[in-house]
Amino acid sequence: MCTAVVSFEPDSIFPVLLVGVRDEFASRPWEPPAGHWTDRPSLIGGRDLLAGGTWLAVDPDVPRAACILNGHGPLAPEGIRASRGELPLRLVAEGGLGDFEPKRYDPFHLLGAEPDAVRMWSWDGEELTEQILTSGLHIIVNSGLEGRGGRHTGPGMDEMAARIAYFRPLLATAHRPEPGAGPTVPAWGEWLPLIDGDGLDRDDPRALVVRRDLGEGRIWGTGSISLVALTRDGLRYDFSGVPGDPRAWRTVHPS
Repeated sequence: MCTAVVSFEPDSIFPVLLVGVRDEFASRPWEPPAGHWTDRPSLIGGRDLLAGGTWLAVDPDVPRAACILNGHGPLAPEGIRASRGELPLRLVAEGGLGDFEPKRYDPFHLLGAEPDAVRMWSWDGEELTEQILTSGLHIIVNSGLEGRGGRHTGPGMDEMAARIAYFRPLLATAHRPEPGAGPTVPAWGEWLPLIDGDGLDRDDPRALVVRRDLGEGRIWGTGSISLVALTRDGLRYDFSGVPGDPRAWRTVHPS
């Protein structure tokens, strides 16, 4: 149940604020954000060591950011399946999806952000749609924008709805950050404790930072959180690999 939060205010000096909350099995190996891709040296993101892609990537030189969430719907056939983790890399590097065959990918929601526009592509295994996000606050979960996931359903629908219902008013009424220079916690202001879980138990149905013991040693939950602020000249990227611990935050870029 990954979650993304986007605040788009075109007239702000920080027109785009992007939050990426990644939920995954604890045993799945990954590396923290860095310039991992030699063929795309300007890109920064965390790297999934199983498939080599990423869940969120940025290019400070453009500036541009992208993140991906799993969607609901029929999976891609085994013989042609490609990793969804390549899509944020492609979108950030090229500004679009180019020669794209959606049937090769399992369902997803893909966000692409630049200072003047935020777009979202959704693939449910049958239909690819594109939306241009309006100004304001948006929350995306595995069931789609604001939890409105179309004709397909999936596990955790009630929890995703509860998460949006709890966090949307809190984020909307909190002072919108203007994350300039300085440490992460003061830079992101009133948003930071909310994004770090707002003190909810990790098994609370409303929780943003979650943990589930699925038995037989399988632990699934929130493994990292990314914060990206776009300006028209660059971006700031903060990261925590220990969600819920304010001491774990670090600034990835500018470093």
